[in-house]
Amino acid sequence: MVPRGDRPVALFDVHAHLTHPKLAPQQDAVLARARERGVGTIVTNGLNPEDNEAVRALAAANPDLVRPAFGLYPVDAVMPAMVEAGIDYPRSPSEVHPDDAVTWVRDNVDDAFAVGEIGLDGYWVPEQFWDAQEARFRALVQVALDADKPIIIHTRKRERRAFEILQEMGATRVDWHCFGGRVKLARRIAGELGHHFSIPANARRSQSFTRMLETLPRESVLLETDCPYLGPEPGTTNEPANVSLTASYAAEVWGVPPEEAQTQLEDNFERLFGVRP
Repeated sequence: MVPRGDRPVALFDVHAHLTHPKLAPQQDAVLARARERGVGTIVTNGLNPEDNEAVRALAAANPDLVRPAFGLYPVDAVMPAMVEAGIDYPRSPSEVHPDDAVTWVRDNVDDAFAVGEIGLDGYWVPEQFWDAQEARFRALVQVALDADKPIIIHTRKRERRAFEILQEMGATRVDWHCFGGRVKLARRIAGELGHHFSIPANARRSQSFTRMLETLPRESVLLETDCPYLGPEPGTTNEPANVSLTASYAAEVWGVPPEEAQTQLEDNFERLFGVRP
């Protein structure tokens, strides 16, 4: 950590999956390494009610570090219909119906640090299911707006449509996790809506994420891992400690000292979430 007045500046991870089977057995060690690297907040994102409950329990056990985000993964939002249609997806479906999953988030949103991850996915989800997926996305955005909670977005192949919906609904407290659309669209979203974009730990080897660091307004940039995915090196299991590598890379790209980059990033976190990491 670098000093900031009478306290250190903290790093953060706004999109982690600490309940994932690859990380759950080693949660204590993963959290210890994050603390050692100066991480002050890890926003752990849920995928469905079962995962949201696991996220809640982890946050309750580690209130100094873990913050719970409750969500519904965009594929899970239409999974029963996809299974019925015989469409393959490489993950076991949730046993909870998507409408009940939306209700779960609504009923528990007061306990959430953020609503996420939620969004639209056109990579795994065929077009015939997009209307149903969009309806549940809208419902969850409204839950977040009504509760005045930040939103963490997952989009894949449907970035522009997600942007249109968020703009229409007036959602301003939004982070786009691991944005895979055109960088030009990201700049438009940041400029028109003031949304944030969290950059993962593989940024140094990604032309797209490097370009985002180069051209997005610096006040729109946040840090994430999407752990255990998107490690800094191919084939490695990612974890929150690696946000320190992205912060260092951002300083390089911006041409500023590391402490200046960390202060900017911390300010960005506070702007979205209303608290320091």
